[in-house]
Amino acid sequence: MKAIQITKFGGPEVMQLTELPDPIAGAGEEVLDVTAIGINYADTHQTEDSYLAKQTLPLIPGIEVVGTTTSGKRVLSFVGQGGYASKVSVASATLIPIPDGVSDGAALAMAVQGTTAFHIIKTVGHLKKGESVVVHAGAGGVGSIAIQLAKFWGAFVIAVTSSDEKKKLCIELGADAVVDAKAEDLKGALIAANNGKPVDLILEMVGGKTFDQSLEALAPFGRIVFYGMASRQAPQLVHPGSLMHGSRTISGFWLMNCFGKKELLVDVLIELFGLIVGGKLKPHVGGTYPLSAAADAHRAMLSRATTGKIVLDPKR
Repeated sequence: MKAIQITKFGGPEVMQLTELPDPIAGAGEEVLDVTAIGINYADTHQTEDSYLAKQTLPLIPGIEVVGTTTSGKRVLSFVGQGGYASKVSVASATLIPIPDGVSDGAALAMAVQGTTAFHIIKTVGHLKKGESVVVHAGAGGVGSIAIQLAKFWGAFVIAVTSSDEKKKLCIELGADAVVDAKAEDLKGALIAANNGKPVDLILEMVGGKTFDQSLEALAPFGRIVFYGMASRQAPQLVHPGSLMHGSRTISGFWLMNCFGKKELLVDVLIELFGLIVGGKLKPHVGGTYPLSAAADAHRAMLSRATTGKIVLDPKR
């Protein structure tokens, strides 16, 4: 089979296309013929070994695939690692059937990014109808879905993004206002975008000064959900006592904590698939790269040149 394998940790340059033996299904497993592979920002941390979970070498990156079973059924599957390959062996019990009205790319967009958007808004963010929501990296994989879900659930949505092209996409997705991610006074820009009022919920995955200024823009009883650190820069330390004034909440979210819990993963995916089939949610697939160009896809993602879901084609 074809696969992207790394034998040392580092940036995109460590990923090499190679030929490896086909996987053999163990007890309770099935080998999938992979038709599409999802890329997530977490994959760039996998290759660096800067992910929350420790990585070991040699490593095939990737945590989500769409493929066909030996019986021809089209399914979505999570893998701990090993997704950047033309074949994968997975536990049969974890396979999630994909409805006919959901494309491979749309299914992959729901796997990590769609479920993350769902949980940071609803499960951890406790969004209530009529509240304001800030979506950082609004044109990205999670952000492009979070804008639509938050709007669907009745929020006033403020997207934060970095270019005119991405601003246009955020508005098309339903954002009520868009803020420049490079704004010197980000706190002031967020409050201005919310008609002069502090905001209720902030979905943050940049870190550094972006987190610091976002926290300052929270309304009384506001919540900020931290689910990534794309800048690779840690925010300032927050003393718990400082949260008392304003009754503010900081929460963390990592999708791995949902695995093994049907109601937090499979049931959410089924609900998201239903929204797609019903025309309520339209995943944005921003690009498809050959498997052989996985390094280029990572470079584009790291430079913030991508939008929506990025997919690898294992046949190329």
